[in-house]
Amino acid sequence: MIIAIDGPGGSGKSTVARAVARRLGFTYIDSGAMYRAVALWALRLGMSLDDLHRLEQLAREARIELPSDRVLLNGEDVTAEIREPRVSEAASQVAACPGVRRAMREEQRRIGSAGPAVMEGRDIGTVVFPDARVKIFLDARPETRAERRAAELGTSVEEVASELAARDERDRSRLEAPLTQAPDAEYLDTTHLSLDQVEEAVLKLVRARTSNGKDHKVPA
Repeated sequence: MIIAIDGPGGSGKSTVARAVARRLGFTYIDSGAMYRAVALWALRLGMSLDDLHRLEQLAREARIELPSDRVLLNGEDVTAEIREPRVSEAASQVAACPGVRRAMREEQRRIGSAGPAVMEGRDIGTVVFPDARVKIFLDARPETRAERRAAELGTSVEEVASELAARDERDRSRLEAPLTQAPDAEYLDTTHLSLDQVEEAVLKLVRARTSNGKDHKVPA
């Protein structure tokens, strides 16, 4: 069983997906961290982010593991480093590479096939797992998303707002797996909701989509 949670940056995907996975006892898969890991490796190698062929090769060679909320790249813990601004910017460009997306898609499906999982990203319900039992599209007003991300990074709201707007444009306009809501995904606006409220709303949707918990034990 896959719970697919998609949405733009700052909508609360990672925090909510991690919390829901913990409540359900499912594996949590941060697809964005996988792109960040590839971007970090490319930066370390001084690779041009316009070299699509080499980026795809790198993505296929990368050994990315996601144990217990950590991110390992070729055996090295890069959990903190992939969150640096320079990596975030590079990850946005790397994620637009069709070959990289194909490589990560195969890996995400492999991980997801191992057992029940909550996977979050920007194309999980539309491309990676189009047959997912539960699909949710999280969103929030741009200013709210910018405030959340700024608080997380400890930077100015104005700077983050500009970066998020640029990222949104790249994500929605790319030819390969653009950010969009799946037709059968539930839309959830988190603008005025706390983390606990979003978590409960998601669990309620999970219960509704899984015959009120008959297929899997979902906390009431």
